[in-house]
Amino acid sequence: FRLIYVIFLVSALQAQDRPPHPQLENPAIQGINKEYPHAAFISYDNRQNALLNDKSKSSHVILLNGIWKFNFVAGVSNRLKNFAATDFDLSNWKEIPVPSNMEIQGYGVPIYVNVGYEFYPAWNFKPPYINDLEKNNIGYYRRDFDMPKSWKDQQIYIHFGSIKSVGFVWINGQKVGMSKDSKTPQEFDVTKYVKPGKNTIAVEVFRWSDASYLECQDFWRLSGIPREVYVYAQPKVRLRDFFVRSTLDENYINGVFDLDVELKNHTNKKAKYSATYEILDAAGKSVASETKTVEITDTTGTVNFKTTIPSVSAWSAEIPNLYTLMLTMKDASGNTTEITSVKIGFRTSEIKDGLFLINGKRILIKGVDLHEFNPNTGQVTDEKTTMLDMERMKQLNVNAIRLSHYPQPDYFYDLADRYGFYIIDEANIESHGMGYDRSKGKSLGNNPDWTKAHLFRTRNMVERDKNHPSIVIWSLGNEAGNGYNFYQTYLLIKNRDNTRPAQYEQARLEWNTDIFCPMYMKISDIEKYAQKYNDRPLILCEYEHAMGNSEGNLKDYWETIEKYPNLQGGLIWDWVDQGLAAKNEKGEYWAYGGDYGPKDTPSDGNFCINGVVFPDRSIKPHSREVKHVYQNVGFKADDLSAGKIT
Repeated sequence: FRLIYVIFLVSALQAQDRPPHPQLENPAIQGINKEYPHAAFISYDNRQNALLNDKSKSSHVILLNGIWKFNFVAGVSNRLKNFAATDFDLSNWKEIPVPSNMEIQGYGVPIYVNVGYEFYPAWNFKPPYINDLEKNNIGYYRRDFDMPKSWKDQQIYIHFGSIKSVGFVWINGQKVGMSKDSKTPQEFDVTKYVKPGKNTIAVEVFRWSDASYLECQDFWRLSGIPREVYVYAQPKVRLRDFFVRSTLDENYINGVFDLDVELKNHTNKKAKYSATYEILDAAGKSVASETKTVEITDTTGTVNFKTTIPSVSAWSAEIPNLYTLMLTMKDASGNTTEITSVKIGFRTSEIKDGLFLINGKRILIKGVDLHEFNPNTGQVTDEKTTMLDMERMKQLNVNAIRLSHYPQPDYFYDLADRYGFYIIDEANIESHGMGYDRSKGKSLGNNPDWTKAHLFRTRNMVERDKNHPSIVIWSLGNEAGNGYNFYQTYLLIKNRDNTRPAQYEQARLEWNTDIFCPMYMKISDIEKYAQKYNDRPLILCEYEHAMGNSEGNLKDYWETIEKYPNLQGGLIWDWVDQGLAAKNEKGEYWAYGGDYGPKDTPSDGNFCINGVVFPDRSIKPHSREVKHVYQNVGFKADDLSAGKIT
């Protein structure tokens, strides 16, 4: 014990005896030259391509997924110098697919930890320090792309769907910027760095940074560039963002449409543009449209549209009716400069009389918690995997998904809108390893040094995902304590979007949650809540830990839930086993914590194997129990001798 204690103490002193790294260990810096977040959309050349909404069909997009040149080092003192220079010798570099996790590709050790921080050897964490900088792995990425001449007078941006933990970006040897938050897009304006013809992108990715303190989720701790990368072009006066609020009127019959459109002017001249919206129903028939002039005297111009659509076909998880919103921008001469489309749905999500209602009706959340996971690629998923997940969930009568504990790739929400799921979108914030004590130096949720980071991540989520009808609840984060920072993120959400409730498990019954959403609460305790409180519904954000041959008392939970109106369901932890596909001399198996690296590699063992389904999404015995209990039809034998069944 004494020897272990001395080792832990020395490790802590190593970090404390030096100043923090100015960018890797500094929560005051969340990004450098990062673009302000916005709704996900792509500009197209014509109406036909805009309706398809396939970015690969847009001449304004260059996809950069595929093989990149790659180098790998360990330790900050071994950082490569001048690696971003266009004439840097890459002859000894390897290749790596993008998107991917470095560790899954053989660079570094995959580590599974539930609660602690894998970069510290003891429960003596010292944020923002990441302990030994010489053990911090660094990945170097290089890729060329050809920019068409037609982009010469355009605004050019590079989009990274994710960089984990932190990435520094160069274009043609010039440093562009950096950003933290590994589960929302990181975009940079590269207009002044690019040129027609060949251009070189270089990225330096660190496995750990201060951002890792807010990404202490129960999953494999992996790094790299795990989501898509592309470059896109927009005109000098461009559509920067739009916010659709499409709800129902007080009688839940007519659609209430409220649209904000924001244009940004990158010229030195005043600009006069027109913005047109059009709403198409499922048959392609136009049901509403309007054009307004936008005068941009400074850098930004905004315009608002409002209308009511009679007898709208409402969206719900059971009947996910969708409409198409077309947006068209034209210059003063009437030339179309941009056209795009998104799917929208008319639905109301609210807390009323202490109940959670969708379209005026009380619903039951029959849900699961979902990690971003693929057994072959780690934390790199795709539309095919997501569609398999959603189809399997539908087969098992699941109607709701909590995105635990971070936003998913943007295509996930398009599919959820289409398939029909109630989504709880959760900010990429978990500092579980720091505990919940609100004293100074303890929980990061009540530490003002980390306020900026909490707000940054929350804003990134809300701004990107705000237009999706499937998102019916915002979540402030997971297992990060409560306090000042979460008071501020709650206010940020409510000030930006008053059309959805917001929840946070650690808020318990404080004011900064609209839903009481405990985890693993006993059946007797949820019944006591139902009998005592009537101002907020109770939805279990986690319950029925699906490890081993479990789910035995799921029926007991639901017998109680169905007795009380303010008990409105829960989300099973969790959907899929996080077992990595592996093979040895005995055959194939699912690997878990401790199966990789030397004996002293941090690990929480097989605690990542707790899904409703196996890693390949095949079902387990308890999958059938979930299907049975979650079914929406029940039978009761009133008098079998008389043949009476209800």
